[in-house]
Amino acid sequence: MANISIKDVPDVWAEALRQRAARNHRSLQGELMAVIEATVAQESDANANHSPKSASSNPRTLGTVVGFDRFGHPITRQGWKTVQQVAAEMRVKFPEPITDAALGVDIIRAERDSR
Repeated sequence: MANISIKDVPDVWAEALRQRAARNHRSLQGELMAVIEATVAQESDANANHSPKSASSNPRTLGTVVGFDRFGHPITRQGWKTVQQVAAEMRVKFPEPITDAALGVDIIRAERDSR
């Protein structure tokens, strides 16, 4: 895999990239790789002249790149939900609390007391 070095980056740009990386829960290196990957994917899609169906079926152009595996293939995050969104979905799926199951604290006490 190649290494790329960028010199004389203005401080304002570097700080903006650091803040963007923090917002996206990435390292600066990971954020730069995501920016480069997105740019290369856009250029490839524009130059390849693919139909929308074939472009959307390519896993390398979907989601956000969050890292690379040991072979150099991108690891993408297809989407994410906030804790509040997951909790709202669970409340819709399970509107009534589960009352007929053992509580975690009871299971832990039973395990501890069995020693």
